[in-house]
Amino acid sequence: MQFLNFPTYHFRFKNSENKTHIFDEIRKKFVVLQPEEWVRQHVVQYLLHEKNYPKSLINVEKELKVNGLNKRYDVVVYRPDGSIFLVVECKAPTVSISQATFDQIARYNMTLNATILMVTNGISHYYCMVDFQAQQYRFLKTLPDYSIVK
Repeated sequence: MQFLNFPTYHFRFKNSENKTHIFDEIRKKFVVLQPEEWVRQHVVQYLLHEKNYPKSLINVEKELKVNGLNKRYDVVVYRPDGSIFLVVECKAPTVSISQATFDQIARYNMTLNATILMVTNGISHYYCMVDFQAQQYRFLKTLPDYSIVK
């Protein structure tokens, strides 16, 4: 798999039916290793090891309804009170981050109401804080550590 703009992490792999699988420690199962999954697993490790988010507050690939359509988010991080603090949209490294990517996560966030949004293709990472009152986004230089989650 391609080198990504994250620290180096150690993953568990297995081969089955001529496909490589990677162990997802949030879902507690092996999943097929696709380019987007490679990015998603790096994001999870980054959240756990660099930003100190508790594993118990992270959720990966769950369905949500957006305008009556079934969609799947990549990663969310909850606050201890159950509200959503962070939504992450992952793309494969070959997919450039575009306005359509930001539109996608903004649509998801109309349902999720997260405070922080992250968009990444593993190479480029973008973070923004949602100001619900002013109905605008403020881009951040880095993702906040778990210590600021309230």
